[in-house]
Amino acid sequence: MSAMPSSLLDLAPVLPVVVAGDAADAVPLARALVSGGLPAIEVTLRTPAALDAVRAIAAEVPDAVVGAGTVITPAQVTECVAAGARFLVSPGWTDVLLDAMRASGLPFLPGVSTTTEVVALLERGVREMKFFPAQAAGGTAYLRSLAGPLPQARFCPTGGIGPGNAPEYLSLPNVGCVGGTWMIPADAVAARDWTRIEALAREAAGLRGSG
Repeated sequence: MSAMPSSLLDLAPVLPVVVAGDAADAVPLARALVSGGLPAIEVTLRTPAALDAVRAIAAEVPDAVVGAGTVITPAQVTECVAAGARFLVSPGWTDVLLDAMRASGLPFLPGVSTTTEVVALLERGVREMKFFPAQAAGGTAYLRSLAGPLPQARFCPTGGIGPGNAPEYLSLPNVGCVGGTWMIPADAVAARDWTRIEALAREAAGLRGSG
């Protein structure tokens, strides 16, 4: 099993966000992403197959660091831990959810979109966050503005990010990685074209420093 670095944000420049329609596709998909240089994989809890997909990747793809996204309740935290998730991501946070994620013992990225939310998390000792929805919430200009007064906060922006704007995000001092789905096009998954997904993942893995 691949080791978790000191920071979830340092695993790879891009965190693929997988919407699992069929758990049977999860293992070859994860293998393609890992082979392309993207070992951290967020499986979003937006589909009924999500927890089965986490379970399958955790059991069968030892080089993957599989996590669960769209975690919004303490019950989901418990289910994700049981399924073998190694990190948790939420689109937003409350004190109750934050306590549950912290109690899980797993690395977690609570979602923020305002300065007040960032300050509130820093007050609670959390320095790594998801910035969501990134483009809609102000994009790189917003994050650049936060870097001055709040340099201790680091972000994984997600939402509206693709190969065209990812390098600009990755060039910011307070961005550790970005999240996105562009390396997992729906038509490639439907066709089970894992070779294409691996190639797109390799391109994504090479984005840091190209902007």
